[in-house]
Amino acid sequence: MEPDMKRILTTITLSAAMSAAVFAQEATVTIHADQGKQKIYKEIYGQFAEHLGSCIYGGLWVGENSQIPNINGYRKDVFDALKALQIPVLRWPGGCFADEYHWMDGIGPKEKRPKMQNNNWGGTIEDNSFGTHEFLNLCEMLGCEPYISGNVGSGTVEELAKWVEYMTSDGDTPMAKLRRQNGRDKAWKVKFLGVGNESWGCGGSMLPEYYADLYRRYQTYCRNYDGNQLYKIASGASDYDWNWTKVLMDKAGHTMNGISLHYYTVTGWSGSKGAALKFNADDYYWTLGKCLEVEDVIKRHAAIMDQKDPDKKIGLLLDEWGTWWDEEPGTIAGHLYQQNTMRDAFVAALSLNVFHRHTDRLRMANIAQVVNVLQSMILTDQKGTGHMVLTPTYHVFEMYKGFQEATYLPCDVNVETIDVRGDNHAKDGRKVPAVSTSAAKKADGSIIMSLANVCLDKAQTLTVNLDGMQAKAVSGRILTCKNITDYNDFDNTQVVVPTDFKDAKLKKNVLTVKIPAKSIVVLDIK
Repeated sequence: MEPDMKRILTTITLSAAMSAAVFAQEATVTIHADQGKQKIYKEIYGQFAEHLGSCIYGGLWVGENSQIPNINGYRKDVFDALKALQIPVLRWPGGCFADEYHWMDGIGPKEKRPKMQNNNWGGTIEDNSFGTHEFLNLCEMLGCEPYISGNVGSGTVEELAKWVEYMTSDGDTPMAKLRRQNGRDKAWKVKFLGVGNESWGCGGSMLPEYYADLYRRYQTYCRNYDGNQLYKIASGASDYDWNWTKVLMDKAGHTMNGISLHYYTVTGWSGSKGAALKFNADDYYWTLGKCLEVEDVIKRHAAIMDQKDPDKKIGLLLDEWGTWWDEEPGTIAGHLYQQNTMRDAFVAALSLNVFHRHTDRLRMANIAQVVNVLQSMILTDQKGTGHMVLTPTYHVFEMYKGFQEATYLPCDVNVETIDVRGDNHAKDGRKVPAVSTSAAKKADGSIIMSLANVCLDKAQTLTVNLDGMQAKAVSGRILTCKNITDYNDFDNTQVVVPTDFKDAKLKKNVLTVKIPAKSIVVLDIK
């Protein structure tokens, strides 16, 4: 990162030499356990798999004849890890790839499927051996909802309409017959359908007015077959493009179930984005400030939607989010392979805490991407050894999975804040809470609570008041590290892993929690 891009802290001194055992002034949180109303949709914990780099080939899929252990061609270690994660929804086949993907190239005998060049991502030759059947069967095996991104940029209305028929019709229709010929008798259930992707950019470089008309046309012919009910999603804005959302809501809002939004924690779209592994304290705090700005972005797009949809019937879907760093040295250009440190884990934790607060409008979020691309859950060795490693981000998602379908609980939070210099979208700087929190009530009446102490050199003592609940026990786990740059690799897979947390004490319905520096804690309160 260039010197003029360094982010400078203005209210605390960063000193790695300070002892983590020195606790900050006491902070407080009051959880209103009897005031929860809004469900945290499980789809907030969605994943994204694009034909990009080794996300599909070598990540999810190795083929039935691979020496790497597999289940019908799916990498067994990756499959088992995703199954344990309880992923609720998986988006596919893109991303930018979606608007160059022609689904009929990916069905039928694999040896007869035509190849194509992946023009968006490094010019790699795509052999289409992973197609509709392979994806939808994987979703069935994982127990997750498929989210199909349809080709609007280079496709046709007829092509997308026939794809929907192929996947979801159980009748005596041409596409259902073709599906049966290809070995699948019963139709799949496909709920989520994206009508194009990033239509303002790689999906066609369209103006919002033009896309709004195109969306209305395409969605008309995407029909519901045999009890399958499509949730139709318009290709929404990037980051701060408020006008795109306004135009789509004005011109097509009555025809959509949802509208997408993309927001990446990235230093810039041109030149260096910074290294995943080499960063200093200023870079780290700036990253957290940038990721937390997603809350203002969600609020502003939601406010625009409220003008046309005050009853919040249309969902906002953040179907691409996460960190975006420079590709790792020595990896293939355009494949977006990056390592994943404890910094990325904090981006995941803080972002999810934000998402929980806005599920009145936010109905889904899909981190980019599930394996080997950007802020992934899993990395696989590309040298053919068959090694796999779980990233710090995976561990956050695993620790947080109890939030899925729980009821969000309002909290009064009093913690110190860290002022971090902003950028063009935050000229007056950003404020990062020293401890990011969220709480929810699960179906069994217990409370799950997340606490992320972002301070690099200062532990935190937190007093948690439980209003509206009589607690009897507390347990928890912690994800922490020696250095914020720590990560897991194929030689050292256990550098950053969750362990039991013992520093939460319950007395007279008040919790006292001592959280070490740079730590993420999840508590189960019963």
